[in-house]
Amino acid sequence: MRALAIAATGMDAQQTNLEVIANNIANINTTGYKRARAEFTDLLYQTERAQGVPNRANQAIVPEGANIGLGVQTAAVRNIHTQGQLVQTGNELDLSLIGRGWFQIETPDGQTFYSRSGAFNMNAEGQLVTIDGYLVTPNITIPQDATEVVVSRTGQVSARIGNDNEFTELGQLTIANFVNEAGLKPLGDNLFAETAASGTATIAAPEDPGFGYIKQSYLEASNVDAVKEITDMISAQRAYEMNSKVITTADEMAQIVSKNLK
Repeated sequence: MRALAIAATGMDAQQTNLEVIANNIANINTTGYKRARAEFTDLLYQTERAQGVPNRANQAIVPEGANIGLGVQTAAVRNIHTQGQLVQTGNELDLSLIGRGWFQIETPDGQTFYSRSGAFNMNAEGQLVTIDGYLVTPNITIPQDATEVVVSRTGQVSARIGNDNEFTELGQLTIANFVNEAGLKPLGDNLFAETAASGTATIAAPEDPGFGYIKQSYLEASNVDAVKEITDMISAQRAYEMNSKVITTADEMAQIVSKNLK
């Protein structure tokens, strides 16, 4: 009975949906996290009667056919790259991006990844790094005797050295943009990797046309909406239960047929 297999695909789809929702809820307080959404497509159809063909030779055209769907499958898990709320931290090395753009992060093996999390710090050499110690690109080195660091909207980094009245410019931060942000590959640790689907990175200074700007002493919170996730979770649970009920009903019907054939 096809209903058993069809309902099984529905249960599997809702299990995937629930796993995506669970990950969103788990990361509700993760800086720069972008919520994900499971997307599904229907499976192949089995044709019982084709439409658009004569029902008999030289007869009328059949206006509607009979096509039985065979279930559902997971098509994608899409990251929704909407702006998260800003949280003031008071830490001068915390940076948030408002609008489009990604911080460029260099790993120890020389690879460049991308992140919306601007929770930065300094390493032993005074270089600007992530909480995992990865270098921020372009590299900014803050002198040991700097008493104040200022990062402008456009990414210019300056510092007050000792008791100087003037600020010394330390460098210029740039950010990356992608044609298709949904095509970036999530790696964990708030990092994303460029893929063929995302397109190559376009690098520019913050606040250039098409790019967002930097706000110092703020962090971008997760864009997860707790109320929406709970609503989606209840919906997934109900859908799972309905598919389970279909399997139970199909099994009972099969038992009736089996008894009548004996």
